[in-house]
Amino acid sequence: MNELLVSKSEEGLRIAILQDRKIVELHHEKLSEEFAVGDLVLGRVKKIVTGLNAAFVEVGHPRDAFLHYFDLGPQIRSLLKYVKAARSGRADPEKYLDEMSIVPDINKNGKMDEVLKQNQEVLVQVVKEPISTKGPRLSSEISLPGQYVVLVPFGKMVSVSKKIRSGDERRRLKVLSESLCPKNFGMIVRTAAEGKDAASLSRDIDSILEKWKALTLALAKARAPEKVLSEHTRAASILRDMLSLGFDTIYVDDKEAYQEIESYLQSHQPDLLKSLKLYKGRVSLFQDMGIEKQIKASFGKVASMANGAYLVIEHTEAMHVIDVNSGSKNLKNQTLEETALKTNLEASTEIARQLRLRDMGGIIVVDFIDLKKSENRKILNDHLRKAMKADRAKHSILPMSKFGLVQITRQRVRPQIDIQTSEVCPSCNGTGKIQASILITDEISNNIDFLVRQNKEKKITLAVNPYVAAYLKKGFLRSIQFSWFHTYWLWVRIKEDTSLPFTVVKYYNSRDEEIKF
Repeated sequence: MNELLVSKSEEGLRIAILQDRKIVELHHEKLSEEFAVGDLVLGRVKKIVTGLNAAFVEVGHPRDAFLHYFDLGPQIRSLLKYVKAARSGRADPEKYLDEMSIVPDINKNGKMDEVLKQNQEVLVQVVKEPISTKGPRLSSEISLPGQYVVLVPFGKMVSVSKKIRSGDERRRLKVLSESLCPKNFGMIVRTAAEGKDAASLSRDIDSILEKWKALTLALAKARAPEKVLSEHTRAASILRDMLSLGFDTIYVDDKEAYQEIESYLQSHQPDLLKSLKLYKGRVSLFQDMGIEKQIKASFGKVASMANGAYLVIEHTEAMHVIDVNSGSKNLKNQTLEETALKTNLEASTEIARQLRLRDMGGIIVVDFIDLKKSENRKILNDHLRKAMKADRAKHSILPMSKFGLVQITRQRVRPQIDIQTSEVCPSCNGTGKIQASILITDEISNNIDFLVRQNKEKKITLAVNPYVAAYLKKGFLRSIQFSWFHTYWLWVRIKEDTSLPFTVVKYYNSRDEEIKF
């Protein structure tokens, strides 16, 4: 059972992918996020570094973006010609590319200063988001992804995804795509196209060509550095890349995001519209579905598994290290080898989930429990490969070494998700001392008196820790809550909030706006 949850927060949107009610991917789309993978930017060459055979390009980020010679693409001169025409207004978006003569490829062993000059405008695509102190990583080999195909302007190849295994299906898609491929475009047929007819592929190609026309028009008005074509929001991008898997339910608690996803589904997969639901619960979507608790349990240095086994996950500048521990696992008449294999198999499933969930990239070294038998090592390696098959990021897994280490490389395109699971005590703010608990109810009563007599509030709601709520309601007719009603003839509603510490109280008016003291 696959589920997609899209929830609005103060920073932006949080997107979770669930499989059998267990979170496997978590994405953050921040409101302030300026650069996402796939965005097209009209940049300006700031500096050419001959020693690196690369250029630093101004794209509007505080740090200049990096563009290597090998990322220019063989048809960079054709792209520069097209951009120049679009900038001057001579490029008719409907037919210019069809009529344009392609410039010969650049020398694959050439130099950056032979192709680009300082202050030159160049169209680039973000292939890696800014990470740590580094700016975005760029490419001029533009690719425009759709649901079933990817179009490559000025490309010459038509290829089919290697993940499609059937020889007959590959040949069918190859012939089909060659007949549908627009002039002066290359095409890559995606895995999701397996079994699709010509009409589906044609609609997808037309949708991508509309983007290219919009890009051409945007180039005429742009002032470098400026973003000229944005990737979909992350929610729509995930839908596009994973629609082939199908989602049983898509929950969205933000109306704007709901309408955008609804519009995307109407044009690409109308049969999934019945799975789309607008969540209107009183508590947040993530809290209602138990995702907040899963996030707290899954992130952090230690990730627990069944039967007491656990992973210790450490991050360094050079790599990520994962240690597998059996903990207090009961042997139950099993040999040490059998127990080690069983624990390692469970760990490999959890490791595959953790890599996707945290979006860990680069080099990952896993220290599994030692296995003596070569056949068991092969079983473990095969199981890990199968567990990571669902991972959309490019990855490579090496066989277990004689020291019991498995090395994994995983594509890094975004900053790793890091969620702090340990917290400074919100009651004492790390000092070890809090306000005398006996005075809490007196402070609440004084604040309610002020709100009723001075602010003339007609409706008051308190949000408090469940223990405080139980104390205020205790005894009903003899309770503190009823005493307020008897004094002010106003029923103060008390709402329990498990996220609030013992001494924190929040007050809300009739419009559900928090009242600050």
